[in-house]
Amino acid sequence: MPPRVAPMDPTSDPSSPYYVHSSDGPSSVKVTPLLTGSNYHSWSRSMRRALGGKLKLEFVDGTIPIP
Repeated sequence: MPPRVAPMDPTSDPSSPYYVHSSDGPSSVKVTPLLTGSNYHSWSRSMRRALGGKLKLEFVDGTIPIP
């Protein structure tokens, strides 16, 4: 019988959206301009880019796969 290989923990794979780097935290995503009622469109675009760069956008848009 071939040896069983344990599935990789998604929190330890840097390419996984579940991975959290030690430098990630609540203040690690800096988005300017600050959100106001009149600048939602530009703020939203900046936030999507920031989260997408950290592979975390899936948490916001609901497309993250169930582990």
